[in-house]
Parts: sequence; structure tokens; C-alpha cells
Amino acid sequence: MRVLVAAIGKARPGPARDLYEEYAGRLSWPLALRELELRRKLPAEEAKRQEGVLLLGAVPQGAVLVALDERGRQMGSEAFAARIGTWRDAGAQDLAFVIGGADGLDPAVTARADLVLALGAMTWPHMMVRAMLAEQLYRAQTILAGHPYHRA
Repeated sequence: MRVLVAAIGKARPGPARDLYEEYAGRLSWPLALRELELRRKLPAEEAKRQEGVLLLGAVPQGAVLVALDERGRQMGSEAFAARIGTWRDAGAQDLAFVIGGADGLDPAVTARADLVLALGAMTWPHMMVRAMLAEQLYRAQTILAGHPYHRA
């Protein structure tokens, strides 16, 4: 199963990017990061709509889509791993995670999503979300493999 993280904005060098790369490097699942940006400044709602077009355009045809949104469902690591395992076992070839811009996700993105997921009730910097997602993907992989990394 291939995993894609499509995110609005470019990561600058620093601790959040380093942490993302640390966990991304541990994954045995093929992982790609697509960083997307608008070419010009737009009003917030139009920018959100255009970002939605970019994000949905980055998602492979037929991929399982997970939209990261603060209003989404909160899951424990075991439940997250189980959901990924279910998709994998059902034959999903591509799993895509999308991270919107500062104003959130366009409703078209959440409407297309197979799961709208929150990484907690707090608001997180978008660059930290990438790192937290990569760690949870690695944790899910270890849970599914029965590896002791996850000791809940």
C-alpha cells in the first residue's frame, strides 16, 4: 500500500521537518509528500476553495482519502491502525492524507474523504501535523506488525 501526504505549504528546514523525516524514514510503506501552494494571494474563502482543488488533484484515482481537520473524528492509535489494516486488507493500493492551509479544508475535500480525522481537539501548526501524522503512521505499521514500539 502506497501512502501519500498532500499538504498546503512548503516545509522549511527545522525541527518539525526533521521529525517528519525521521518517522517517514522508518516506514516500510512507500510514502510520498506533495507540498502544494497557490501561486497568488486570494481572499480566505477563495484560497480555501482553490487549495481544495489542488489537494483533490494530488490524490490518486481510487485512493482511500483521509482529511485531517480539527472537527474530525478523534481516534486512539489502535483504532487508527485497525482502520488502516482494514483498508489494506480490502485491497486499497493508495492511502492519501490531506492537510489544508491556515483556513482549513474546503467542504469538497471533507465530502470526498473516507475519514475526516482530528489529531486532537487542539489546533496544531500545520508543519507539526505532518510530523505527528508520520509518527502515527509508523506506530500503526508497528501495531499491525505486532512490534513492541507501541506499548499501550
